[in-house]
Formats: sequence, C-alpha cells, structure tokens
Amino acid sequence: MRSVAADAEEKIKELIVEQGLGPGDPLPTETELMESFGVSRNSLREALKSLQAMHIVEIRRGFGTYVGTMSLEPMTEAMAFRTVVGHRRGQGSLLELLQLREALEAGLMHRLAGRLPDEDLAELDALVTTMHTEVHEAGEIAARTDRAFHRVLHRSLDNELLSELLDAFWSAFHRVRAQGLGTAADGEELARMHARIVDAVRAGDAEAAETAVHRHFDDIRSRLSRH
Repeated sequence: MRSVAADAEEKIKELIVEQGLGPGDPLPTETELMESFGVSRNSLREALKSLQAMHIVEIRRGFGTYVGTMSLEPMTEAMAFRTVVGHRRGQGSLLELLQLREALEAGLMHRLAGRLPDEDLAELDALVTTMHTEVHEAGEIAARTDRAFHRVLHRSLDNELLSELLDAFWSAFHRVRAQGLGTAADGEELARMHARIVDAVRAGDAEAAETAVHRHFDDIRSRLSRH
C-alpha cells in the first residue's frame, strides 16, 4: 500500500502534466497543495523532497516551489554508483556500461556520416587539435574536451532526449573511471582515434565511422581488462 507522501508525489506530477507546466514554472503554494490534496504539511514536504531528488521539482527557499529541470542527473548518479558497487563485488558492471555506450554511439554513425554541418566538423577538428595540445602539455586529454567532442558530434541529431542520454552515459562512465578503475590511455593515440571518427563522418563513410568507434571502445576495454 502506498504511503500518503507517495500519493502526493503522483498528484503533483499529475498537476504538472494536466496544467502543461514546464521547467521553471511555479507550482501552487504548500498551503494550496495541502488543501487540494488533503494531506498534512509533513507528508507534502516529504513528497516534494522526493520529487526534488528526481529533479522534477525545485524548492527555492523563501520563494516557493517550481517545476524542476527534469534532467537525467539522478539516473546518472544511480548508474555510476551501481557500476562502482558491482565492480567492487567482482561483477562486470563497468564493461556492461561500456558496452551500452558503444552500442548506442556506434549505432548512430549511419545517421551522422556525411550529415554534419561544416561548422560542427570545424569545431570537432578544433577539439581534436586541443586534445593533441593537452597531451603535449599535460600528458592527457582533459575530460571536458572529450565530453565537448561527444556533445558536438551528436548535437546534429536534433534529439534533446537522445543527446542527454548519451551525455548521461558518458558522465556515468567517467565518474566510475575517476575511482581509479582502469589504466591511463595513450593520449596521442586517443586523439588520433577521435580524428579518425571525424574523418569518416566527414567522408560520409558510415561503416568506417562505426569501425572507428568500435576501435575506440576496444582500446578502453583492453585497458580495463589489463587493470
């Protein structure tokens, strides 16, 4: 049997949908919600805190409650934590997460090959150059540069949910890697792998682009196995 707070959660979500509210829109006051749902302040606040943890609502102290960003951040946190726990228990959770990223990214190459606008290709070229510079100066590619590369590569898909999902998988994997799992990559080779992806996409060769993605993930898989 669901709790009163759980029922209030569902009613708040229904209210957001029925009223066509979006991120940043204000919700009724606590008093109004309590009266509308027939719940106590404690139950309502428990429901709001739970929804805030899921980024469905945002509680601004002294200002009220608003519709949240509804981002995939909670899923990213849960996925990263689940992967770390599984890995520490000797399970193949990190390789499973890697396989998930690979299947999704490689499968999208046929939609990207030959279809990226010139400005996106130029930005990808610049990011690859930045990768080489970072390797020369710091010995490794900065995470922000790698993340930017993947964001630019996929943004022409014009699918906000898909882009956010891809970014969530990237973020979860790199949070796990921050735990010290796996050996360091050869920075120069990693930069060249990214360059090969760009070259294949520019040439409109979906098969070569997909192969380049698989080789990139094969390298990561190999380093994880050595670890």
